[in-house]
Amino acid sequence: MAFIPLSVPNVGAEETEKVAQAVTSSWVSTGGQLINDFEEAFASYLHMPRAVACNSGSSALHLAALVSGIQRGDEVIVPTLTFIAAVNPVTRYMGAEPVFIGCDDSLCIDPDAVEEFCFQYCEMRENGLYNKSTGARVRAMVVVHVFGNMADMERLMKIAHRYGLLVIEDATEALGTRYTQGAYEGKYAGTIGDVGCFSFNGNKIITTGAGGMVVSNHPDWAEHAKHLSTQAKADVLQFLHDEVGYNYRMTNLQAAMGLCQLAKLEKFIATKEENYDHYKRALDGVRGMKILPFREGTRSNKWFYSLYLPEGVDRDGLMEALNQRQIQTRPIWALIHQQCDYGRNAAYALARALDYRKRIINIPCSTNLTAEECGRVITAILDLVPNKE
Repeated sequence: MAFIPLSVPNVGAEETEKVAQAVTSSWVSTGGQLINDFEEAFASYLHMPRAVACNSGSSALHLAALVSGIQRGDEVIVPTLTFIAAVNPVTRYMGAEPVFIGCDDSLCIDPDAVEEFCFQYCEMRENGLYNKSTGARVRAMVVVHVFGNMADMERLMKIAHRYGLLVIEDATEALGTRYTQGAYEGKYAGTIGDVGCFSFNGNKIITTGAGGMVVSNHPDWAEHAKHLSTQAKADVLQFLHDEVGYNYRMTNLQAAMGLCQLAKLEKFIATKEENYDHYKRALDGVRGMKILPFREGTRSNKWFYSLYLPEGVDRDGLMEALNQRQIQTRPIWALIHQQCDYGRNAAYALARALDYRKRIINIPCSTNLTAEECGRVITAILDLVPNKE
């Protein structure tokens, strides 16, 4: 029986040929025209003036934090329900402190809890929002579009404007997700806040093996990100540097693959939608299970599918049983406020995040997943989840 992985790259002959061309051109490293071409194509897709390629989504987030001006000792509002790389670069890398917020039913940061924190626990001063308990300035908010689900950006941006918060969008899982109605109709995830970040890791909807991208509604921020990502060279020939920079550059080989993958993105999203609908028809509402929906008024890329298990089902036991049937699944992330040294930081409105952590598994969702494979997953789940009716 063939193994069904959770999420794997969908790479074909076009990528092989394009990468081979880059190899034979001798432009294999961090210089080369294909990097510029990929940046331009990516910016065009998102309707943004500039995109800056880098070597990972984590690097993109660190660059976003740097160009947005987060300072040592600042506080940053962040979700606890996300991958830890969404928090480390914008807080610990910067010497800042996170304020953890739980999720709403989209799995994204809860705007009610964000507003309550700002209103009840903070105060506005002449130059910004300050935490009344710690005395620290609350400078920014990180919004993660979890599993391709658009966060409630209309609410969150109103809160950010009211309290003078910078908004960093982590769209590493949400390339192609966009609003189809409302105030931000036509706007893509990652293009609404001050700066947006994307990832091209091997499990993302498009991949360059590893890689990332930064976009910004402040053109000078994007240029600054490019400068920092290339070691902040003020004079390339003379090796003069005008600030501390980073080796966050993307390679020409990665860009070659990225150009081919980006051209396939809409096809990948269509496949994601078909398979999501297949799962939803078969599993949603059956035996107490739920396939979590995506926000109304948006076109999601449906990167990951979340199966919410009924009370009493052993999440880890089910995953192990599915693995025995050659089907890979995974739990949602462990909550960040409970990890590393983050236990000393404040956390609010955690009930839903704790519940989702306990009861969600992600099921296979690759862009080359077949209807037959979806059927195998569905059959296995129905075999293993008891009917209590």
